Amino acid sequence: MLDPHAWFTEIADPDGAAFSLRIKEKLHDEQSPYQHIEIYATEGFGNLMVIDGCTMLSTRDNFLYHEMMSHPALFTHPDPKRVCIIGGGDCGTLREVLKHPGVEQAVQIDIDERVTRLAERHFPELVSANTDPRARLLFQDGVRWIQEAEPGSLDLIIVDSTDPIGPAVGLFTSDFYAHCRRALGAAGILVQQSESPLYHLPILTAMHAAMRTAGFATTHTLFFPQPIYPSGWWSATLAATDQSLTSFRVEDARGKPFETQYYNAEIHAAALAQPEFVRRALEALSASS
Repeated sequence: MLDPHAWFTEIADPDGAAFSLRIKEKLHDEQSPYQHIEIYATEGFGNLMVIDGCTMLSTRDNFLYHEMMSHPALFTHPDPKRVCIIGGGDCGTLREVLKHPGVEQAVQIDIDERVTRLAERHFPELVSANTDPRARLLFQDGVRWIQEAEPGSLDLIIVDSTDPIGPAVGLFTSDFYAHCRRALGAAGILVQQSESPLYHLPILTAMHAAMRTAGFATTHTLFFPQPIYPSGWWSATLAATDQSLTSFRVEDARGKPFETQYYNAEIHAAALAQPEFVRRALEALSASS
């Protein structure tokens, strides 16, 4: 049993900041073939998953990330049926995707099976859709899977990755985005978590540049709160083959036949608004290209 006054702290050293949660006990600790995975029981946020020292998800606030990584892109595409999730081993994004009755198949490819097995044990609410007949779980290299995917075989690709370090570094390159573009059909959309706009703006702008280099016609970032992540403010960046990303199926979003805790049509519209410092950075990027 840990000291009752113990805390888990993730330090964002370049920004002189940190985020802490008071923990009751450590539930699990292992080094998988790919990364160091820890699970803690916290006082106020339920269970907490930590990978390589970085907070990944908590029971209390994971809905923010999982809903915003899935529903905006799904309601932007005119008729998404074939979905691929790269990463996402905790299965929360898969659960949200399969709330959409029009989705016919959802393939999740995560290199580390241990993340899913630990989610089954410590976050059972996230894996509730794993037995859905439309779901297919693969434990292999997502970059290679996309490289080998049939051209035009997907409507939506969700890159639910960790930070661009370790196994995830290959998911932030123009080569990877080019393979995604080839795998997407007409009106296809790619969405990827793009870090904190406050702490990681260079990563965000580099993603826009790499997506455009890969041949995507339009890119756009949406923003949402995420308390356990550095700065508490997160983003996801969308790329489309041939359509606007600032309009979506508003009436379908308003009449969605499933429950959410954060996402709705108004949140979707608001999340598309660009903070001035981000707008200026992206305008400078466009001017230089």
